[in-house]
Amino acid sequence: MKKVVIGLLLVLMLLIASNVHREQNIQQGISEKILRFHVLANSDSDEDQEVKIKVRDGVGVYVEELLAQSDSRKETEHILNDNMDEIIDRANEILNENGMKYQATARIAQVEFPDKTYGRYTFPAGSYRALQIKLGKAAGHNWWCVLYPNLCFRGTMYEEVDDAADEKLKEVLSAEEYKDIIDSGEFEIKFKFLEYLSFTR
Repeated sequence: MKKVVIGLLLVLMLLIASNVHREQNIQQGISEKILRFHVLANSDSDEDQEVKIKVRDGVGVYVEELLAQSDSRKETEHILNDNMDEIIDRANEILNENGMKYQATARIAQVEFPDKTYGRYTFPAGSYRALQIKLGKAAGHNWWCVLYPNLCFRGTMYEEVDDAADEKLKEVLSAEEYKDIIDSGEFEIKFKFLEYLSFTR
């Protein structure tokens, strides 16, 4: 009996290790094809969090126009780097207009992200390239989305992903990667619904 239990445990460990390896490969595959947008607030004060959203929106409008014809992550990064001074200037204009004494910095960086759901898509935790904007001390809660392919500025601004963005995502990702973020998103929605039912009992 002991040998059977040990054997089952070994099989279970192998299955878990295999699944972890698969998920890591999928995350790495996705991270090589997308670019994210990351804004860090100066602090968690109401004022700093409010201006973070204003910077997000103001820079977002400018960046969306810049990237209207971009057709790859590489091209997106190239355009952003060429216009980084203007991106920083736009962020600082918004900070100044709102009476903030601190300044913004921006760069393309490798950033660690947690699992994040956008509509019905859940992108796995891991390291991703991102346009990262830091406001002041960058010690407050942050905000992020997917900049390429553009899931940030479609539909109802940051909350929904429209059909055009969905089609572009299908083009950029492999069938397995696309299925993984859809399956994860559906699981996340079901899990939150079960949490809600449990809480309301």
